[in-house]
Amino acid sequence: MEWDKDAERLAGRVTDPDSRWRKPVASVPRHELIPRWWEPDGADGWTLQDGAADPGAWREAAYANRSLITRVGPTHADHAMRGDRVEGPPTSSATLPSLVVRMLRHGRLGDGLDTLDLGTGAGGLTAYAAYRLGDRYVTSLDVDPYLTSAAAERLGRLGLHPKFVTADATRDIPGRYDRIVSTVALPPGPGLSPVLRALRVGGRIVTTLARTTLIVTGWKDTSGEVIGQIERDWAGFMLTRSGDDYDNYPPEQAELFALARDANTDGDEISTGRYPVVDVSNAWEVRSMLEVTAPGVELDYREEGDQRTACLVHTDGSWARATADRTHPPTVHQAGPQRLWTTLERIRNRLNSTGGLPLYGAQVRITPDGVCHLSSGRWHAAMGEG
Repeated sequence: MEWDKDAERLAGRVTDPDSRWRKPVASVPRHELIPRWWEPDGADGWTLQDGAADPGAWREAAYANRSLITRVGPTHADHAMRGDRVEGPPTSSATLPSLVVRMLRHGRLGDGLDTLDLGTGAGGLTAYAAYRLGDRYVTSLDVDPYLTSAAAERLGRLGLHPKFVTADATRDIPGRYDRIVSTVALPPGPGLSPVLRALRVGGRIVTTLARTTLIVTGWKDTSGEVIGQIERDWAGFMLTRSGDDYDNYPPEQAELFALARDANTDGDEISTGRYPVVDVSNAWEVRSMLEVTAPGVELDYREEGDQRTACLVHTDGSWARATADRTHPPTVHQAGPQRLWTTLERIRNRLNSTGGLPLYGAQVRITPDGVCHLSSGRWHAAMGEG
């Protein structure tokens, strides 16, 4: 496949003319890292796309500034057959190049700095970093042995030979690094501690936090704490996994969702909501503040004609359902120890009354136990406690 001009055009779209990442993006044949992928079929499913069967579509997809889903549930596209269709949540992808470049820039990578790419995926970030920094300074880690082995083989064919490690980043990370760039969302608290231990004093980390779009950057000081900020930027990454947990929700949450979605189920409290039903997952700042305020809430949103329905659940047994036509005030059912829709409406009220939320640009202090302390003016919050 003639790909050089396509890669150059992609580099021109996702980097500045003087960017040090322009040449890596223009020099890596991205299509070689994504021979197969899944496309949404519009019916809650995914259909396999085989690059070799349609080189034109392959080139167009690979050199577009878009993410390509490479695994749905436990099924990697490499292991599927032509014509296959699957259902389930995406569990691995080739991240859109502009976001990869943004994360690399936030990481402030430099010559001679040992760099960890946390979340191998299809290997795109690893390839760009290895091309610019050199193989010996780049390590890529993923919990899935197939992802690390496939990326190692494909990058090897491109003449790139960084180190690949298969490990659970929430438990232990071999080695120590000057820079850690995570393209999986890390959970505040104990699951973040191994990542902090792997970062050398004076080193820099860039990551998103689980169930948020918050990009956190910071430097590790001699006390073992990371001091930094929430960037005035955002990204959405899949949650880091521990083993083969491919299900979208654990069984107890799946049962709660079934209960919440049942229109015949009344909650302990029935009321009329103040604000229209929205897809909270795509209202990024609101979604992030919800995770800060009520950690662990999972979301579901559906439209049927003019009717919008949003459901929120929590493993403590709390659930909420809000239903309305278009932008009319919703009927809200809630049950359990938390009133989840009430919490959401308080956040939206703050957003509407002040014009913003105190997240982007907030200061961050991450203690060695993984707890993230956020502050902006008189506002303070902690994520990962308890």
